[in-house]
Amino acid sequence: MKIVSSARLKDESKAQLLADFPDIDFSFRYGMKEVGEEVQDCEVLLTYGEDLTDEHIKEAKQLKWIMVLAAGLEKMPHEAICERNIIVTNVRGIHAVPMGEYTLNMMLQMAKKTKTFIKNEEAVNWERSVPVFELNGLTVGILGAGAIGQEVARLCQAFGMRTLGMNSSGNDAPFIEKMYTEDTVDALLRQSDFVVNVLPLTTKTASFMDEEKFASMKKGAYFINIGRGKTVDEHALIQALDAGQVAGAGLDVFKEEPLDANHPFWKHENVTITPHISGLSSKYQRRAMEIFKKNLIGYLNGRNETLINRIDLTKGY
Repeated sequence: MKIVSSARLKDESKAQLLADFPDIDFSFRYGMKEVGEEVQDCEVLLTYGEDLTDEHIKEAKQLKWIMVLAAGLEKMPHEAICERNIIVTNVRGIHAVPMGEYTLNMMLQMAKKTKTFIKNEEAVNWERSVPVFELNGLTVGILGAGAIGQEVARLCQAFGMRTLGMNSSGNDAPFIEKMYTEDTVDALLRQSDFVVNVLPLTTKTASFMDEEKFASMKKGAYFINIGRGKTVDEHALIQALDAGQVAGAGLDVFKEEPLDANHPFWKHENVTITPHISGLSSKYQRRAMEIFKKNLIGYLNGRNETLINRIDLTKGY
């Protein structure tokens, strides 16, 4: 069996794979361009998914399983993969810890007016009348109550917050006190002091947070986006911020990245911008490899139904 990785792996990750699976022919490359003709005879492909094309799938006659070392799948050639009935798995969930911490950090800096105090410090301004508030007793509404959303909820509960969630099924989830669906999400928005968007990008979630949704939010609530930039109508968000409907926004993802230097988000006093880093962690690849190795054992033993994070490409997640 040949396994090709187009994802750049650390030396320790490569060594561990070679030691744990000595009978497998591994090829470690960086990018599909470097993989080249090797795609033709690989059975398993490790990739970040961003440079995989229809042509690659067509050439990969032996390909049976794609392991995506990321959570987002929007750049994958879905139709070509579905036509071949190729198995796709990803590392959904390994971002939960860093993205949960990022979200709480963003909420705390909004509540404690950290940006204002940093500016005051730089201006040597001793100003104690800045209005701060507690998270305790407030309500957070989490759009996308999967592994990341549940970790956000767990941390919020530690701060004494009430947790609401939205998912596609409406089924209960750990740490979510009340679950909503897309059809009932307005009730979540009306109650939430913080709305945290963790939605993946699918045909159903594109521009999900639009003018109507922002208008449904509790006036003066805060919005945080750690999901996908294209799930938010950015113009509608700016209008909501300017009108005071949304008190502030913490944004890690955007419709177009990098964010254009002339984008109004940059100069908006009530917006905090980070460059798509909420999921970064020094433990990222180690966690990804743990999922891959467990899945590889299942695959080698013909237990494809047990593979972790198997993706339904018709849904996009």
